[in-house]
Amino acid sequence: MTFAELHHQDTPLLIANVWDATSAIAAQQAGYQALGTSSAAIAAMLGYEDGEAMSFEELLYIVTRIGSVSDLPLSVDIEAGFGSNAQEIVEHLKRLAQTGVVGINLEDSKVVNGVRQLDDALAFSRQLNEIRTRLNAEDRRLFLNIRTDTYLLNHEHALQETLLRGRLYKAAGADGLFIPCLTSEQEIEMIVKALNLPLNVMCMPDLPTFGRLKKAGVSRISMGNVVHSAIQLKLKNVLQLIQSQQSFAEVFVDESA
Repeated sequence: MTFAELHHQDTPLLIANVWDATSAIAAQQAGYQALGTSSAAIAAMLGYEDGEAMSFEELLYIVTRIGSVSDLPLSVDIEAGFGSNAQEIVEHLKRLAQTGVVGINLEDSKVVNGVRQLDDALAFSRQLNEIRTRLNAEDRRLFLNIRTDTYLLNHEHALQETLLRGRLYKAAGADGLFIPCLTSEQEIEMIVKALNLPLNVMCMPDLPTFGRLKKAGVSRISMGNVVHSAIQLKLKNVLQLIQSQQSFAEVFVDESA
């Protein structure tokens, strides 16, 4: 089954969001069908803030290491593309494809002076169309999962703006639509029916159960950086206990349980 076909199964594709070779190995051993990188998790691992603070070369190196230890389909979160125009972004996508990457997430917002802002919908769709056209010209069959941050940024008319952007992005060549912070089952159903495009939602405290997401028409479920954050919290707690207890006993708690 191809990566694109995984978005048309009877149940949503639960994608394991990883950040290094170790997490990729763990995800494969756990039986996941596909991997996706988390830009926020990779940035945090390297000591950066999210929002393209790291370089593309650093991202590419991490992606290469992930691909070297897993044969699962790999999609890469490339944020806003690490480029100022479609040609630069396509060059990055081609380099990722050469490593075996089968899909990417590309978002319609950028962090400017520490503040995330939505791109103009028409300008972004024109850029997306050029990216798709350039990829098609070289027969690069990357799955373009386009992230819109209408809900993430609390747009005043989030549903209407999402539908507008979704239609534009679909016409421009998007293979899927990723909407972080979308949790309303009613609005999920409306978006799925209106756009007829594989819908990707992300882990949130009030996200419906996977069964209800399936019923609402969701095609893909992402973890974002939540698993990485949970592991980092556990690490912090263990290190604090070692320091406070002056003992390594806490390190072996799980093993002796």
